[in-house]
This record gives sequence, C-alpha cells and structure tokens, in this order.
Amino acid sequence: MSQTPDRPNVDHALARLDTVLTRLEASVAHRLEAEREPGDLETELAIMAEDRARLAAELDAASARLATVEATTSDVGHRLGRAIEAVEGVLARPRAAR
Repeated sequence: MSQTPDRPNVDHALARLDTVLTRLEASVAHRLEAEREPGDLETELAIMAEDRARLAAELDAASARLATVEATTSDVGHRLGRAIEAVEGVLARPRAAR
C-alpha cells in the first residue's frame, strides 16, 4: 500500500485524537467518582453514627451488668465472711460445749 503525503498527518491526528479521548474518559470517570463520593461519605458517616450509638448502648448495658455483678460480689463476700466467722466460732468452742 502506498502512502500518500497526507497519510502521516492523518496518523498523527488519529494518535492525538486517541490521546485526547483517553484523557477525556479518565476525566469523566474521575468526575463521576467525585460526584459519587459525597453520598458514599454521607452513607459511611451515617453507618458509623449508627454503630457508635449501638456501641454506646452496649457499653451502658455492660456497665450496668458490671455494677450488678460488683454489688452481688460484695454481698457474697460479706456473707462468706460472716459464714467463715461462724464456722471459726464453732470450731473454737470447747468440745464439751458442742
């Protein structure tokens, strides 16, 4: 195939057009992603806020359970102490008094 004098100009123009179209496609993709991001960020922030609220509620419930366990432990400790004292008192009595 013989090349005409205009062929290099056409090839060059096509290469430039291809480069420009590639850059345009990248710009459009970037723009679409940038427009999508605020919604994505808002959605992610909403999810994080829900998670935070759920975790705060779970922490409050766990704190309440801990307070109950601590109170129960303290009560059991006092009762156990009294039981030990009673057993020691019985063991300390002379055998005849038992």
